[in-house]
Amino acid sequence: MPSKTADSTPPEDLTPQQQDRADVNTITVDDITASLKAGFSDFLARPVMSGFFGLFYAVFGILLVWVMVWLGKIWMIIPAIVGFPLIAPFAAAGLYEMSRRLQNREDFGWSEILTVMANQRKREMGWMAFVTLFIFWVWVYQIRLWLAIILQDASFSDLDGFLNTVFFTPQGWTFLAVGTAIGAFLSAVLFSTTVVAMPMLLDRETNFVSAMLTSIRVVTENPVVMLSWAAIISVTMLLSLVPAFLGLIFTLPILGHTTWHLYQRAVPPVAANSPAVSTNHASSAG
Repeated sequence: MPSKTADSTPPEDLTPQQQDRADVNTITVDDITASLKAGFSDFLARPVMSGFFGLFYAVFGILLVWVMVWLGKIWMIIPAIVGFPLIAPFAAAGLYEMSRRLQNREDFGWSEILTVMANQRKREMGWMAFVTLFIFWVWVYQIRLWLAIILQDASFSDLDGFLNTVFFTPQGWTFLAVGTAIGAFLSAVLFSTTVVAMPMLLDRETNFVSAMLTSIRVVTENPVVMLSWAAIISVTMLLSLVPAFLGLIFTLPILGHTTWHLYQRAVPPVAANSPAVSTNHASSAG
C-alpha cells in the first residue's frame, strides 16, 4: 500500500520557521517490509564497507564492557549493555550516506563517506549526538540511583555476585522491574526524537529541533507502525549483543540502511528549489 501525505501543501507565504516544517506521510507495515528489503540490498551492495561500521560499533561495545571490568564498576555492565543500543542511530550516519548514494546511483568510496561523516561536526548532527549521549547519561544515572536505593546492602565484588543478586533475590527483581520501566520510557523518548531526525539532518539543511519535531510527528501519526519498527530494532539489537556483540557486524548495517529507506517513505523530499534542500553532499559527490 503506497504512503499518503498527512499534511496539505503549505502556502508560499510562510515564514522561514513554517517553511522548515516538513510534511509527514502515513506509512504502513508494507513500508517497513519494503524498507527492510532495500536495506538488505544496500548491505549486499557494499558488504565490506557496511560491515565496517557494524564492526566498529561492536568493538566499541566490547571495549566499553572491558573498561567497566577494569574500573571495577561491575554494576554498570548490564546498564551499559542494555543502554548501548541507544547510541546506534548516531553511529549509523555513514550507513545513511551510503544508502543515499546507492539510491541516487552515485559512485563513492571510503573517502567520500568518511568526509561526509566528518563534515557533520559543522552541522546540526552534533547537537543530536549531544541529545543522544545525554539520554544515555540519564539512563546510567537512574540505574545508579535505584541501585543505591533498592540494593544498598548488596556487594558486587565480581560479575557473578552481581548477577546472582539481580536475578535471584527479591530486591534484584524489584531493581529489574524499575530499571526496565525506566529503560522503556527513555528508549521510547530517544526513538521518537531520533528515528527520523538523524537521517533527515544528514539529508537536508534543517535545524536539529525541527528534525526532532518531525521525527516525533512521524511516530505520533503512525504509532502502530513505528512501534512495530521500534520492537524490531530492540529485539534485533539485543539478540545481536549475545554473541559478544559480534552480531552487530551484520544487524547494525542492515538496520541503519533500512532506517534511511523508512525515513524516505515517512518524510517526502523537499522541492529542488527549496531552501531546505541540503548542500551537504555537493562537494563530496562521487
